[in-house]
Amino acid sequence: MKLQTVIKNNMEFLKGEPTVYFSPGRVNLIGEHIDYLGGNVFPTAIHLGTYAFITPRTDKKLLFLSENFKAFGIKESSLDDLSYKEVDNWINYPKGMFDALIKLGHNIDHGFNILIYGTLPNSAGLSSSASLEVLIGTMLNNEFNLNIDMIDIVKISQKVENQYMGVNCGIMDQFAVGMSKDQKAIYLNTDTLEFSYVPLVMGEYTLLIANTNKKRALADSKYNERRSECDAGLEILQANGVKIKELCDMDENMFEEVKDYLDNPIIKNRVEHAVKENQRVIKAVQALEQSDIDLFGELLNQSHASLRDLYEVSCKELDTLVASFRTHGAIGSRMTGAGFGGCTISVLKTNEVDLIISKVKQEYKNAIGYNADFYLVKTSDGAKKLESGEIK
Repeated sequence: MKLQTVIKNNMEFLKGEPTVYFSPGRVNLIGEHIDYLGGNVFPTAIHLGTYAFITPRTDKKLLFLSENFKAFGIKESSLDDLSYKEVDNWINYPKGMFDALIKLGHNIDHGFNILIYGTLPNSAGLSSSASLEVLIGTMLNNEFNLNIDMIDIVKISQKVENQYMGVNCGIMDQFAVGMSKDQKAIYLNTDTLEFSYVPLVMGEYTLLIANTNKKRALADSKYNERRSECDAGLEILQANGVKIKELCDMDENMFEEVKDYLDNPIIKNRVEHAVKENQRVIKAVQALEQSDIDLFGELLNQSHASLRDLYEVSCKELDTLVASFRTHGAIGSRMTGAGFGGCTISVLKTNEVDLIISKVKQEYKNAIGYNADFYLVKTSDGAKKLESGEIK
């Protein structure tokens, strides 16, 4: 839907011409489930994302409306009570950002009418929550001239996800949403927050996202469970004298030397995934920098096998897509995101995209019973206010 159409359809709610902000979603090329373990990750922001259309109010009310979920109706909150309420559903994310900034001492003295419109597929694992958090942080920073650096908005957004929403995510999603640049991926050390931009030059190949369209009821609970298992592994190793601060401080050789301390096979598997996935990220960045797309694709394949067998966050739907893509010509394919549904990312020749999609689409429908959706990856800058010429 065109942005001007969204505005026109909601003028009664907005009560005036709005200011518009955009925050992208993200896809992680490789480096899954290690951003909370001190690992390296390699995400990029995508052109799909979340828009906020806002008009200021003279009181302290916050009125929210989602163009995507009109059935929820208008949700009301207030600057005087920003506590988490389960009944508030999705507006807890923006409320959490208001709450965090006010508690940091920033002067946010009036409310807004806030219309949200998302182009990210629902529950696809492309970071709609991080997109919304960074969006609200960017909006408040601009509207109240708070002069907060984007990296600090990113950190605040992660804190809201962890402490306000109760999901123990790492910083990758918010970092990619806030700090990305068009046509580049971010090589990020999640322990030190050192990062660099790597050009996404794919030659005759392209990146394709496929959405399983599976509802992901397990993702958050299993996410926290995996993190607890990794924390347990770290504690065991440290208790046995292994000098590491994070699991991803180890390379493969060090893991082989200390793995026998991990008697529980499940915890051993989780740690092995973390260590080897971190090393795959380093190799993948080098492969792209050297234009070795075949190696990059193979590392994606290895990543999926590890996420499926060692970390156990895949599912039939993801495995079906990955296998089908490889059968029909993708040089690399893997699940991306938290897992248990959501999306895959695949590397395939640009001139074969339509043919491969048609074959994978049919195989997936035959195996699963409903359709997958497909999106060519277009990169994006990070969250920002849109200028008038961009609101079309």
